[in-house]
Amino acid sequence: MEGGNGNRSSSFSLSRRGRGRGRGRGHRFPSNQSKVSSFGERGTSSSSSGSTASSSVFSKRQEEDAQPSSNIVGTCPYMCPERERIQREKLRDLAGFERLNGNPRKSSPALAVKKFCRTISSKDIQSSDLRPIAVLEDTLNYLLSLLESKEHSFEEVHDFVFDRTRSIRQDITMQNIVNNKAIYMYEGMVKFHVVSHYNLWRSMSDPNTASMHHLNLEQLTKTLTSLFNLYEANRNSNHVHANEAEYHSLYVLLHLGSYSQPMGEPLSLWFRRVSTPVLKSKEVCFARRILRSSQLGNYKDFFCTAAAQASYLQFCIMMPYINEVRALALSYINFGGYKLHPYPLLDLSKHLMIKESDLESFCHSCGLEICTDESGNKLLPTKQTTFSQPKGKFQSYSFLGLQEYENQF
Repeated sequence: MEGGNGNRSSSFSLSRRGRGRGRGRGHRFPSNQSKVSSFGERGTSSSSSGSTASSSVFSKRQEEDAQPSSNIVGTCPYMCPERERIQREKLRDLAGFERLNGNPRKSSPALAVKKFCRTISSKDIQSSDLRPIAVLEDTLNYLLSLLESKEHSFEEVHDFVFDRTRSIRQDITMQNIVNNKAIYMYEGMVKFHVVSHYNLWRSMSDPNTASMHHLNLEQLTKTLTSLFNLYEANRNSNHVHANEAEYHSLYVLLHLGSYSQPMGEPLSLWFRRVSTPVLKSKEVCFARRILRSSQLGNYKDFFCTAAAQASYLQFCIMMPYINEVRALALSYINFGGYKLHPYPLLDLSKHLMIKESDLESFCHSCGLEICTDESGNKLLPTKQTTFSQPKGKFQSYSFLGLQEYENQF
């Protein structure tokens, strides 16, 4: 993504140091090669280089995994500190991606990646345990490249990357790094969680995947909040960072469907803390219009606007909630329609941007029957008393207006 809804490119990579990037299998990330400004915490001054800040922008509520310390600078040259790697080799605590030639007791600096540690204190940390920003960048790029693996399922790769990116955030927090590279890395990690939000949703028939989806959403909201703090920390007049508006729009879209308060506060209060230029941006205006249309039941505007303006990341956030809007549209048509005038299924499929055959299946899942006229056209009779919301997860149906995004998976 190049920071706007109009750009529908999906290829993505952070800058790499000494590593090539293989051909993807479809689990891609939007492009983002633009640089962003460095900044410090709101109300505090910071240098233009912004390598560290005197006070952390990572609140304990969002980055509860570590206690920031401005006095420690990482010196570890590897993706995993050597003493951790040796210890995990002895304990056979190596993920499949870390095993050298498949050996559960042997890894290497090129394979081992530092694990996330839930409880950690700066008093127990040495500089050799922390990776400097350059190593963290390379580590993140390596992790994202694993998403293109053809040998492992997305769920398997996600489980590994999910843990190791938390460790990256932990190292950033411990060193209180708030420069432009930290912003860029947080954007990359948000992208990972956003794409995972869609990928895991498609496989939620598996209870284990459903749990992974929930945990991924939790980390998505935390990572987004830390990114917002970074954006705000060095707010320079009315300057808006290259991708800031789109990332704020993602949080708004998370309020679709059943996740009404993903961060535990009303959206109206959250809007008060968002800068005016971001609120007026086309990305946030799009997200607010989508949310308003879904809440008002204006399904025509919802689908037309989404098809015309949605970016790749916005698509990934919206898709798990698309069928909820379709079900709401069916309820309005069923209960508000004229009984003697059945609704043509072909016309309705165009409004809901779904194949006619899929719409027939969708109607059946909502307890509605379909009839056929003398010309062979399928119709949806209204005033059916059998309408009900499907129990459990909706079946996955395509969004005809955004097929170019779906084809990337």
